[in-house]
Amino acid sequence: MLSEKQYLDLYQSSSRMIKKNSAEVLNAVRDAAFEDFRRLGFPSRKVERYKYTDMSAIFEPDYGLNLNRLEIPVDPYEAFRCDVPNLSTSLYFVVNDAFYSKALPKVELPEGVIVDSLNKIAAENPEFIEKYYAKIAKTDEDGITALNTFLAQDGLLIYVPKNVKVERTIQVINILRSAVDLMVNRRVLIVMEQGAEAKFLFCDHAADDKNFLATQVIEAYVGENASLDLYCLEETHYKNRRVSNVYIEQQANSRVNHNVITLHNGITRNRLDLVFKGEGAECFCNGCVIADKNQVVDNNTLIDHQVGHCTSNELYKYVLDGEARGAFAGRVLVRHGAQKTTSQETNQNLCATKTARMFTQPMLEIYADDVKCAHGSTVGQLNDAALFYMQQRGVSREEAKLLLQFAFINEVIDKMELEPLRDRLHHLVEKRFRGELNKCEGCKLCK
Repeated sequence: MLSEKQYLDLYQSSSRMIKKNSAEVLNAVRDAAFEDFRRLGFPSRKVERYKYTDMSAIFEPDYGLNLNRLEIPVDPYEAFRCDVPNLSTSLYFVVNDAFYSKALPKVELPEGVIVDSLNKIAAENPEFIEKYYAKIAKTDEDGITALNTFLAQDGLLIYVPKNVKVERTIQVINILRSAVDLMVNRRVLIVMEQGAEAKFLFCDHAADDKNFLATQVIEAYVGENASLDLYCLEETHYKNRRVSNVYIEQQANSRVNHNVITLHNGITRNRLDLVFKGEGAECFCNGCVIADKNQVVDNNTLIDHQVGHCTSNELYKYVLDGEARGAFAGRVLVRHGAQKTTSQETNQNLCATKTARMFTQPMLEIYADDVKCAHGSTVGQLNDAALFYMQQRGVSREEAKLLLQFAFINEVIDKMELEPLRDRLHHLVEKRFRGELNKCEGCKLCK
């Protein structure tokens, strides 16, 4: 309870300051979220969805919090050059947990599309934000979501109107920057109206060599016949702790392509909850993880088929080296009456050393009798025969190891539909396996 106590005491002593710097819509759910956290606390390993990672240990250190919303002296548009080559994007920045609004992209978005501060839009149109904020990210079900909800002071809103297609990818760079150890609480609200289409690329980077703890809650509403592509790329460092909860709600005939890529981190815990609310919807959920040293990556997913005639596909691949630890737990729930459901869940893992550890638990829970569902997982090591074969032909053992690892992870990278991002990932992954990629390239902040 020591971990919980410091956050309970913090809110009780600083709630006025927190509310002072937030919109009323965000404040309206804050006290209830605090009470939910008081009741739930941090999930222990006895909770099925959290049994592979000790959440209390992540939150136990005493991190600083920027409750007064002091500005960070940096212009990310001048200092940051980590955009993916040849990928035409509308570029936005979130510095720690504040939307950077001093300089915005010159490229105009289609009429009605909004990418802006959650606080700002909540002040201008509180009824709209109230309709969606903290609705599918339920604070009474998860202590981490509750904590984020009562501490988050701002956030990012992305809104795409009915039948609007955003051709240019919207790229959001989340920069962690501080002179002291820092905790940030990011909030993202995505609303895709009926028939809307858009692609989003979220990139996490740490610009300073400090201990960071980042909590993040993303709520995404995908309307009928809408299409959402969401890519989440993490390139931080070994002192970074990241806890991300993503909630997606799909209506009839909608399509979601969700990709999570972890290239550099310290401890990462990703949660995805996706629910089908209308028939004919489909989702593709992919994960690419590369970890070494003592890094930890834990992905947990729930695909909830509440209605019939929907399709879900999951593919998560891990390459673990050194003493890295990975975990994947994926649950596909097919409810009563959700007939004609199709679901495929696959988790494949490569442990490159005897000291790497992988925990895998794909699950099917089916309450309908006319479905087509399958799941499976594998954990293995590099093939000694393949290594020997390549060495016989003049390839060094280290190069052979790299080629086999790259071939293994390549399947999930090739599923990325953004071609420039896919090409860039091939380059970054190769450098990662060679031990050459420590911080993002071409970025003044990271040099």
